[in-house]
Amino acid sequence: MSKKKKKAKNHRKNEITKGIFTTLEKEPNKTFDYKQIATKLELTDTQDRNQLIKRLGQLKEENRIDEEDRGQYKAVSNSRSKTQKGEGQNNENRSGGSTLTGKVDLTSRGNAYIVVEDMDDDIFIPANRVNKAFHGDTVEVNVFKPRKGKKLEGEIINIIERKKTEFVGILDIQKTFAFVRPTDFRMYTDFFVPIGNIMDANDGDKVVVTFEEWSDKGGSPTGRVTEVLGKPGDHNTEIHAILAEYGLPYDFPTEVERYADSLDTSITPEEIAKRRDMRDVLTFTIDPKDAKDFDDALSFEILPNGNYEIGIHIADVSHYLLPDTILDDEAYERATSVYLVDRVVPMLPEVLSNNACSLRPNEEKYTFSAIFEIDKDNAGIKNQWFGKTVINSDERFAYEESQVIIETGKGYVPEDISIRGDAYSVADIVVEATLEMDRLAKIMRNRRMQDGALSFDKLEVKFILNENSEPEGVYFKESKDANKLIEEFMLLANRKVAEFVGKQKPKKTFVYRIHDDPDQDKLAALNGIISRFGHKLDFKDKKSISSSLNKLLSDVKGRKEQNLVDTLTIRSMSKAIYTTDNIGHYGLSFDYYSHFTSPIRRYPDVMVHRLLQHYLDGGKSVNAEAYEKKCKHSSDMEYLASSAERDSIKYMQIKFMQDHQDQEFVGVISGVTDWGIYVEIVENKCEGMVRISDIKGDYYIFDEKEYAVVGERTKKKYTLGDEVVVMVKDTDLIKRHLDFVLLGKHEGEGIVS
Repeated sequence: MSKKKKKAKNHRKNEITKGIFTTLEKEPNKTFDYKQIATKLELTDTQDRNQLIKRLGQLKEENRIDEEDRGQYKAVSNSRSKTQKGEGQNNENRSGGSTLTGKVDLTSRGNAYIVVEDMDDDIFIPANRVNKAFHGDTVEVNVFKPRKGKKLEGEIINIIERKKTEFVGILDIQKTFAFVRPTDFRMYTDFFVPIGNIMDANDGDKVVVTFEEWSDKGGSPTGRVTEVLGKPGDHNTEIHAILAEYGLPYDFPTEVERYADSLDTSITPEEIAKRRDMRDVLTFTIDPKDAKDFDDALSFEILPNGNYEIGIHIADVSHYLLPDTILDDEAYERATSVYLVDRVVPMLPEVLSNNACSLRPNEEKYTFSAIFEIDKDNAGIKNQWFGKTVINSDERFAYEESQVIIETGKGYVPEDISIRGDAYSVADIVVEATLEMDRLAKIMRNRRMQDGALSFDKLEVKFILNENSEPEGVYFKESKDANKLIEEFMLLANRKVAEFVGKQKPKKTFVYRIHDDPDQDKLAALNGIISRFGHKLDFKDKKSISSSLNKLLSDVKGRKEQNLVDTLTIRSMSKAIYTTDNIGHYGLSFDYYSHFTSPIRRYPDVMVHRLLQHYLDGGKSVNAEAYEKKCKHSSDMEYLASSAERDSIKYMQIKFMQDHQDQEFVGVISGVTDWGIYVEIVENKCEGMVRISDIKGDYYIFDEKEYAVVGERTKKKYTLGDEVVVMVKDTDLIKRHLDFVLLGKHEGEGIVS
């Protein structure tokens, strides 16, 4: 968020705070709920009402207002107010500062930073003032009066809420007690576990320990072992540990499986009669060759007027996943499928994800569809229809098979594919449909790019695994025309569904996928880095920023700095989230955007299906607060799932590099810190660290402005983006650390030491 935006947001927050006190103090003996206060302050905007609710909670936590009953607020009494003023004065005298609430961001050295919402600077907390707080906890912090030119410092004085209470660690059993040493580098303490609370774990096992208490006199928190993961270093142990670290499950409770197995998944004439019958229209799926579930299909039909009718058909998960059931509760808690390097942890049990809701060929399936009449010349949308359908997919294609059709104008089409009632040969119909949809997709994509959409085609690293999940090789997954064909029509469905609901009057609550404008400071920092490679951004206006970002991403393709620049550019962007408050999607350049196309693996898509059908049936707007809460949960779970995915990739990279200990690799310096430089190997994208203390020939110092480490005597520099030669020094699967030895800079075909 830019400083200008932050200033405006803080101003609005102050106005709302002032309004709360004015309302409550005007009638000090009366209680008000948030709706009554919102009415008095004339807050009709969702964002303002959410800010009001948040401020009421914060003021209550700070004892600046009273909460008589749940959700009923009033001004503090005069006597209590005087007491509080006295307490505040003492606090001011002791610290010379103030008290704030924020979240703990712990470092590997045990120090912390407190991140306070709507505040530019974080508050530094030295390790001796963390006072038993854990990473991610919501805490109250006493901020000391800052010394001139120094950063804000403080002390944690109260833990309001623990972020997590379960931790992964190694069990160390003594005679009458045990300890669990957490593997998370941000956990600065071990857990004391009474010997009777270790389950059936053995010494040295990797376990999950649940935090119980940390008494004032206790040197360590007390915990209880609640799950035994297995022996450290074992493949399944480490994968399950990654999931456990983020609180993600790896199997379904028995009662949920039993409930799912009891569902009636048959296709009935009664249900077909309620739907638009699309079974006779050419329909097929295009997915990765190793996909097990197919949640979207495309249909293609030439209309009498020469236009095309193209349907985007999505598995009708909401037909089976009913609200207020244990199956729905489980899906909501998970919120997303988790894609680890060697497995998928699905959001839904297999009976739905791989069977009833999978649009497999030659099987009748219930779908929720977005169907468009599209002008064949310019890909303009002439008509649209949304609703429940029934389809019968004619064939399943892998991306590679569709790519052959696009590149050659012909391709393999199975003989047994059954297209009913058409004079053309089967092969001709499928080839024509694929080629025409590819042509339309390219028109739509070019239009998006002209409107300012960003084109991220970051290389995706994949591992070739044997039957024991051991990595035997690395390859890069590249997005080609067949992938982009599917992407473009999914984007069309997502955008048009969001637009259909978003433009309705009166305004209706809906689940949007939003992406805020990038922070100008982050873009400026990115510009400083890419200038070292001869690139630059144009900051003249919003469109020129997007255009220059696209030029940057195009210019670095195939160059040594591509992955580094792609990664840094993505990091400079805001994070896409789910919310009921629509502000559009910057990266796609859409005013309206949602997620409609993957309900098998994303719970927000299930919510979108339910809401869309509710509004198609003429239903009134639903409760915005309830859905905003669900959106936040979904965004949080998405973040945890993506973090687990990254950790699983890191784990597999280390496992892969264990077998290449004696090999020299050319790499690019991808990060520079005061403790070392990070190097990404060019040929396999595995990233490891060279510790500053291990760089030979000089004493090296971190130069933050230069993004470099510099030799004190020789002035030799190792700078972000430099090509270097490294060898593996150490691989630690348990801590997921990969350490390199730096052999020197890489120039031409040799090493410059």
